[in-house]
Amino acid sequence: MTTFEGLGLDARLVQATDALGYKTPTPIQEQAIPVLLSGTKDLVGLAQTGTGKTAAFGLPLLQLIDSDLKYPQALVVCPTRELCLQIVGEVELFKKFMPGMHVVAVYGGTSIGLQIRDIRRGVQIVVATPGRLIDLIERKAIDLGQIKYVVLDEADEMLNMGFQDDIEFILQNTPQRGATWLFSATMPPEIRRVSKKYMQQPTEITVGKMNTANKNVDHQYYVASAHHRYETLKRIIDFNPGIYGIIFTRTKADAQNIAEKLTREGYDIDALHGDLTQQQRDKVMGEFREKTLQLLIATDVAARGIDVQGITHVINYELPDDVEVYTHRSGRTGRAGNTGICLSIVHSREIGKLKLIERMVQVPFHKLEIPGGKDVCRKQFFHFMDKLLQADISHGNYESYVPMLAEKFAEVSKEEVLKRVAAMEFDRFLKYYENAEDLNVRERVREYGRDREQKGGERRELGRREAVDGRSRTRDFNGGGDYAKLFVNLGTKDGFYKASFLQFILDMSDLRKEVLGRIDMKEMNSWIEIDKRSAPQMIRAIDGKNYKGRRIRMNDANSR
Repeated sequence: MTTFEGLGLDARLVQATDALGYKTPTPIQEQAIPVLLSGTKDLVGLAQTGTGKTAAFGLPLLQLIDSDLKYPQALVVCPTRELCLQIVGEVELFKKFMPGMHVVAVYGGTSIGLQIRDIRRGVQIVVATPGRLIDLIERKAIDLGQIKYVVLDEADEMLNMGFQDDIEFILQNTPQRGATWLFSATMPPEIRRVSKKYMQQPTEITVGKMNTANKNVDHQYYVASAHHRYETLKRIIDFNPGIYGIIFTRTKADAQNIAEKLTREGYDIDALHGDLTQQQRDKVMGEFREKTLQLLIATDVAARGIDVQGITHVINYELPDDVEVYTHRSGRTGRAGNTGICLSIVHSREIGKLKLIERMVQVPFHKLEIPGGKDVCRKQFFHFMDKLLQADISHGNYESYVPMLAEKFAEVSKEEVLKRVAAMEFDRFLKYYENAEDLNVRERVREYGRDREQKGGERRELGRREAVDGRSRTRDFNGGGDYAKLFVNLGTKDGFYKASFLQFILDMSDLRKEVLGRIDMKEMNSWIEIDKRSAPQMIRAIDGKNYKGRRIRMNDANSR
């Protein structure tokens, strides 16, 4: 059995891992640490989030760095404030027995002056988000000239968020680095290009298969009609009374709308989306981490970089359009050896898409029946009984109240007391679910199949007519039929690839993927096919906004 000591780590670091209860390295730690301890080799590590990547690079960094030198020697770049703070927190634990070693977190949304002061006090490791780090470089408040080691953590997330130019700028400003270590859950072409340009024959380590889902996660799905999607979500939440999870939506409008509805109905939930200020985001995340909130509802863009331990469920209110996005969503649960559940609510027409994702992530998806009203009440009742039996009565002076209670309930049987307690707790549930309808779509699926059979000939004939007339809007990229063609001055040079660009424009405009046709991306700009009725909304939402310091231009391509 491999141990941390057997990997060649310093005795002080082994002492720290023992104190944390870490006995055996995870696969990424076991493979990466011996390579990184050489201090001279570039490395690309591919592993899902939650597999112990921070220790895989954090422990070698602490061993390689000279604590007597009071200037930055290592730089860790990560996509979000949350991940930045998490990495610093873990490194602080690893360096417990290494006095003189200092690490600082550098991120936006807080005082840059305080961060400059911390850096000038003398630090060896800087953990930073790209934007704030570049601010410090341009202010000449940080000297990266002596940086020996650069770590790019969650590199695919940073590229998804449009940080490619920033990453290249940072790498250009670390001319003395002896090694570059890149960690990522997936390997899109942009990462491959960065590794070829800035790394020398990197060692590549892959833990698990690329894009495969975590084997500790049970993947489940429910088939619901479109107008029962929200009610199905409520039913799932009520059927899992101990749930602590994240609900993913496609747009910020959906996130806010569902959060407001569930809050009105008494659920401990809040939304995380792009319209929140950093202060509001910190407040929501603080409440979620402290479990004041039972559920967090978020868009993919807003949730990037979130790492919260103990999440039991991830719920896809709608399936994402990209397999990589599904992998990232499901990776929020089942971390650090724990098990988790990833639930998806799908329409019958999305089964094909679900099966495609299932093949890509290479784990079985299990179809479940949407719970009935009686099932929900039974589950809630058993959960309440467990809580009742586990209630801690050791701290209060309850014994002094027993005589009074005995006198008060002298004429009431034990069974009657239990019924009254249950009534107080379950009155709302019992009334709500008393006549709850069956939300499953078994009959609807069969009707849909028959309907397709009957109408198939009509659609084929319509398709032939459209082809003859040259008006098939799915093949016309010149804004014909019911589509308009929009121009936007964003392209692959801005760090986008098609899936991330699609997510960006949908999240900005609060539109659904169904309104889009083809997207043609070039280096400097892109053309978007969109339903004519939705085109004005997208233009209003995106034209004139700023992206990475420059103004976005979007207009009708045919009117330029």
